[in-house]
Amino acid sequence: MRVNPPDHPSHPRPARRAPAPGELAWFRDAVPYIAAHRGRTMVIALAGEAAQAAEFPALMRDIAKLHALGVRVVLVYGARPQIEARLAERGLQPQYAGGLRVTDAAALDAVLDAVGRLRLQIEGLLSRSLGQPGTGNARLRVAGGNFVTARPLGVRDGVDFHYTGEVRGVDTAALTALLDQEQVALVSPLGYSPTGEVFNLSGEEVATRVAIALDADKLIFLTEAGVLRGPQDDVLDQLTVPAAERILEQRDDLPQELASHLRSAVDACHARDLRVHLVDRRDDGGLLTELFTRQGIGTLVSREPLERLRPATLDDVGGIHALLEPLEAEGVLVHRAREHLELEIDRFHVLEVDGLIIGTAALYPFGDHAAEIACLALHAEYRGHGRGDRLLTAMEDLAREQGVRRVFVLTTRTAQWFQERGYAPGSVDDLPPERRQRYNQARNSRVFTRELEG
Repeated sequence: MRVNPPDHPSHPRPARRAPAPGELAWFRDAVPYIAAHRGRTMVIALAGEAAQAAEFPALMRDIAKLHALGVRVVLVYGARPQIEARLAERGLQPQYAGGLRVTDAAALDAVLDAVGRLRLQIEGLLSRSLGQPGTGNARLRVAGGNFVTARPLGVRDGVDFHYTGEVRGVDTAALTALLDQEQVALVSPLGYSPTGEVFNLSGEEVATRVAIALDADKLIFLTEAGVLRGPQDDVLDQLTVPAAERILEQRDDLPQELASHLRSAVDACHARDLRVHLVDRRDDGGLLTELFTRQGIGTLVSREPLERLRPATLDDVGGIHALLEPLEAEGVLVHRAREHLELEIDRFHVLEVDGLIIGTAALYPFGDHAAEIACLALHAEYRGHGRGDRLLTAMEDLAREQGVRRVFVLTTRTAQWFQERGYAPGSVDDLPPERRQRYNQARNSRVFTRELEG
C-alpha cells in the first residue's frame, strides 16, 4: 500500500489559518465572473515597455491564470523600445513621419531582431509552470505564426514608409484552431504579404483587427499612460461609444496613447458588439481586478450601457432571491420564498450589469386603477447614481401603460426617500380592499401613495 511520505524537514508544511473575511468576499464575488468568462475569447494588447518592467513576469503569470480559468487568450505585443534599442546598437537613428515609424531595409533588420527576441521572452515566461498548488505543474502551450497579412503604407505626403505596413487580413481559422487546442495565441506586430514581404505594423492596430476578425468577447489594452480620468480626476469606469466619441472630440488633454486606444475602442465597438477595456498595466493585478470584480479598475467601452433594465424571467429567480434575502433578514422586506418568486416572476423587472442582477422592483395591479410598487431593492455596492430612481420610474411608467392612476408603497425604512419623490403619507384605509386584507399589522408598514399623471 502506498503511503504519503512525511514532510521534508527543510520544507515544513505552513501553518493552517482561516481565510480572512475579505479574501473570501473577493473570491465569492469573483465566482460569477469566472463562470461567465470561461470559454470566452479575449485579445490582450501590451506595449513593448511592459516587457522592460520589473513586474512583467507577474503580468505574464496573471495572463497564465486567465488561461487556466478557461479563457481563450490571444496576446498581441508591441516592440517600440526594443526596436529603438536594436537601432541604437547598429548606430541608426529612428525615423518617424506623422507618428509612424519609417522602416527602411536597415530598420527592418532591427525590427525583426527586436520582435523575435521579445517573442522568445514572452514564450519563456508564459511556458513556465503556473507554480500554484493543485495545478500539477501544468504548463501553457504558446504558439505564434504568420496570422496577419499586410500591405505597405506606401508613399504618404511625400514620405516613403518602405516596410511600414497596415493590416490587410487576419487568418481567423488558424487562430481559432490554436484556441480550440487550448493554446495561447501569440501575435507579433509583423505582417506578411502574399509575395513573402514582411511589414512592420502597429501592435494596437493588429490587436484591434484581430479582435474584430475573431469576433472576440473582449479587447483589452494594457496601457502605459495610466487610466482614463474625467474633469474631476475621477476614473471613467464605463463609457458608451457616443460618450467616448465626445471625449475624443472635446478633450485635447488626453495623453496620446490613451486617445489612440480610445479611438481603437470606438472602431472595434462599431465593427463588433464587443467590450473594450483600458487598464493601467502598472497596477499590480490590474488585469485580474478588471475582469473578476464588480467595480473593476480601468475603463470599459461598449456600444450600449452596461446596465440594462428589463422584464424578469424564470432564469432570474436565483439572482432576485439573492438580492432580496439580506433585506428580508434585516426586516426591510417581507420574506418571499423562491417558489413565490417563480409564480410571480412576470411582476418583476431587474436591473442587470454584465449578467449580475443588481436591482429589482415589482408591480402588483389591483382594482380601482391602483397598483403596488414592491420589492424595490438594490445591491449594496450599487446604491446611488440614480439607480433607485430608474427602477421607481420604470414601475410608474409600466403602471401608466396598464391604465393605473394611483400607485402606493408600503415601507418600514425608506419613508423619506419616497416622500422626496412625490409620494404622500397615507393610511391602511387608502389601500385597495384586497391589499388591505393582507396588511401585516405586526410589521406596521407605513403607506405612501402617488397620483399618476397621464
